[in-house]
Amino acid sequence: MTNQRFFSRLVSGLTRTRTLISENLDSVDMIIGDRKGWNDDVWEGLEELLLTADTGVAVTERVLENLRVWAKKHDPSPEELRHELKRQLGAILKGSVGVLSANDSPPTVVLVVGVNGTGKTTTIAKIAGRVAASGGSVMLAAGDTFRDAAIEQLQQWGDRLGMEVIAQKQGADPAAVAFDALTHARAAGVTHLFIDTAGRLHTKYNLMEELKKITRVLQRNDDNAPHETLLVLDAGIGQNNIAQARAFTESIPITGIVLTKLDGTAKGGSLFPLYDELKIPIKFIGVGESAEDLQPFDPDAFIEALFSD
Repeated sequence: MTNQRFFSRLVSGLTRTRTLISENLDSVDMIIGDRKGWNDDVWEGLEELLLTADTGVAVTERVLENLRVWAKKHDPSPEELRHELKRQLGAILKGSVGVLSANDSPPTVVLVVGVNGTGKTTTIAKIAGRVAASGGSVMLAAGDTFRDAAIEQLQQWGDRLGMEVIAQKQGADPAAVAFDALTHARAAGVTHLFIDTAGRLHTKYNLMEELKKITRVLQRNDDNAPHETLLVLDAGIGQNNIAQARAFTESIPITGIVLTKLDGTAKGGSLFPLYDELKIPIKFIGVGESAEDLQPFDPDAFIEALFSD
């Protein structure tokens, strides 16, 4: 259940998307209210509503077609139209919720991937903090050995959260860091190991091949590791996230998506085509900088926030 404070932050974070939806719905309401019927202006208004919210062409066309069929049967009021639109969007996100995995034989190894700039390391800290607050014990691994200050950033989070960080020097083999961290985590008896990874490598390296190598090396230590691979995406780039996610999923199994930086973007609707195409569970969404601004994804609350006045 989404707490009220987070729902308020979600409503606020989606302000730009909400405004676009509200303005277009108001225009549609006026047409229907003036009894001009379900003419082309209505459908053009609904199409603009969805496209400006960045729901994508495929999702927009499907929702509009479903609404056309429904409207012919019900001759709905503006309020009924809003309700049905929300229901149609909710149907797209059916099955989108996912919870963080828990391995029967700890530690649960969580590999966190994504390009630089998505907030990957901060996301690790926030999720790790949630696990610890729920009674778990956590170790962190600084697997991003290529980016300047990435190791130091994770170590600072470890100090702040009271969590041990397994790290080597900059430029070290990330797979070796991951293997070493899993060995330490098992010996320490922690419940969760979070492994940071690079979002960009030097030109002589291939990022996806490096991530495959990390996975292979982890499985030498635990056949089922990583037990969770989270892809962190920046909501601000909208539907470009689909191509980004597709590139990762073609290389390694992705078990969940974390969508960050929903605050301040007009592209909140991009979550619909993202899940519609890839069917990867949305495990967390973020709407701000504080730890409380990252919460498990609740599709019902997300849609309510999109249509909130």
